[in-house]
Amino acid sequence: MAPLRSRSADFGRAAEMASSQSKTLLRNGDDALINPSPQRGTPDSSESYPNSLLGDPNKRQHYFVPDTNEFFFDRHRTAFESILYIYQSGGRVKRPEIVPIDIFLREMRFFQMGDELLEEFWIAEGYEKPKEVMMPTNKTQRKIWELMEFPDSSLSARIIAFISIAVIALSIISFCWETVPSETEKAVNASTGELIEDELDEKHYSPFFWIELTCILWFTIELILRFISCPCKVTFVTSVLNIIDFVAIAPFFVNFFLADTNKSNSSMSFAVLRVLRLVRVFRVFKLSRHSVGLQILGKTFRSSVQEFCLLIFFMAIALVLFASGMYFAEQGEPNSKFTSIPASFWFVLVTMTTVGYGDLVPLSPFGKVVGSMCALIGVLTLALPVPIIVANFKHFYRQENRLASMKSTAKGDEDGDDGV
Repeated sequence: MAPLRSRSADFGRAAEMASSQSKTLLRNGDDALINPSPQRGTPDSSESYPNSLLGDPNKRQHYFVPDTNEFFFDRHRTAFESILYIYQSGGRVKRPEIVPIDIFLREMRFFQMGDELLEEFWIAEGYEKPKEVMMPTNKTQRKIWELMEFPDSSLSARIIAFISIAVIALSIISFCWETVPSETEKAVNASTGELIEDELDEKHYSPFFWIELTCILWFTIELILRFISCPCKVTFVTSVLNIIDFVAIAPFFVNFFLADTNKSNSSMSFAVLRVLRLVRVFRVFKLSRHSVGLQILGKTFRSSVQEFCLLIFFMAIALVLFASGMYFAEQGEPNSKFTSIPASFWFVLVTMTTVGYGDLVPLSPFGKVVGSMCALIGVLTLALPVPIIVANFKHFYRQENRLASMKSTAKGDEDGDDGV
């Protein structure tokens, strides 16, 4: 008989219990797992997972100790019990709560449980396996794509990602600082448009114009390189992040050409100019390409659409009910601002969201009672779907942490257990 034994740093009663279970016997002559309890129905390891460390006689022979006539694995004891349970249960992977994910992954890789069981483990932990990333077949395109799309692929890619983040931040600061009025700024006559032409002409001499031009050139080059090197043009064009990138740079070129072509209709040019400047604010969403937190937030919003719709539905019902009650309760007051039910919508909205600007206040006792009930019901209405949204955020946050743990464990295994 050759018992299977595992040693760890566990002590006391837990160690004794683990030792009694981990001493699942291996028959030295037959090289198969003995079933210590017929009621358990423990399968033969060589039949269940023949390529694993315990299932392959040649692999596990390296850990056989002739002096004690047993197989000895100097590994984590609690994790070994779960590894053994995989054979006993026919492939069910269950990590003990006291064992960290990185340690359990390292143990599974040491015992060579295979990619299928590793995927089963991540599914049991609530992690969804990401789709395989398409890569260009051309070597030059592949290098450019990795350089622009994957910051962790190389040092050059990290430098480019850092420069991109700095340019985005500079563009946003310039966009905000440009709206600060200067001492020489004059009022614009929107009816005649006399000063609009001066503004369009003097714009090219402004430092904000050159900052904007530099940022736009960087964004344009970056978008063109990514489009040229992308593996699938259709997927690239339909991507939300790429659409945001295009929207972020398009207003500059439209504004640049409108400044010369629409001088005959200055009022229309100024109106379009305002809209294009407003579109530039979407440039802040370019940070989501480099920020994991913003990506998690976007996934949370996308998965919580049903909860948001439920919240809007509750708010709409309460809006109509309390606005109607407030209007009829304040109808007899001479100085009341609740002149109609639609005029009462604003009061109900800011009250239910606990903002309370104070621009509309009830004057009658019945109006104050309705306002108090509106505030209480508003708190309950907002509190109902919020836990679900928070749970979705925690779910995606844990997934990102597990993905990072999986990557770090895979890198650590190259220098760790593979050499054992």
